Amino acid sequence: MKRVAVVYWSGTGNTEAMACQVAEGARGAGAETSIFSAEAFLPQQLGNFDAFAFGCPAMGAEELEDTQFEPMFSACEAGLVGRPVALFGSYGWGDGEWMRLWEDRCAKAGIPLAHESVICCEAPDDAGAAACRELGKALA
Repeated sequence: MKRVAVVYWSGTGNTEAMACQVAEGARGAGAETSIFSAEAFLPQQLGNFDAFAFGCPAMGAEELEDTQFEPMFSACEAGLVGRPVALFGSYGWGDGEWMRLWEDRCAKAGIPLAHESVICCEAPDDAGAAACRELGKALA
């Protein structure tokens, strides 16, 4: 059984709702799933999991949240090289540039993305929730 970590930061609850759907999809596909807020996940925990879903909303000028999520993700980056990772998050403005930048960052670091990233404008609607569950299934 695969072990999947779903790690997220959420300011308004939208990305948290997405994280719950990702975890549901992974569990439904038979994976053992754990959900962590960004401040609760440590790089030392990477070895406990086979795959990872990271979620962060667009912040500021289309960037990752910089006080909790960015430092955690930076600390984990080297340990994610060659391991299955998927990305998700919500936004309220722009066109998803923060996600494209994050995907490029992962590619340059050698972090393979196991599924197309999922972004939702504000809270996930039915289609967004279904896409999150599919992302979770892909990691399982």
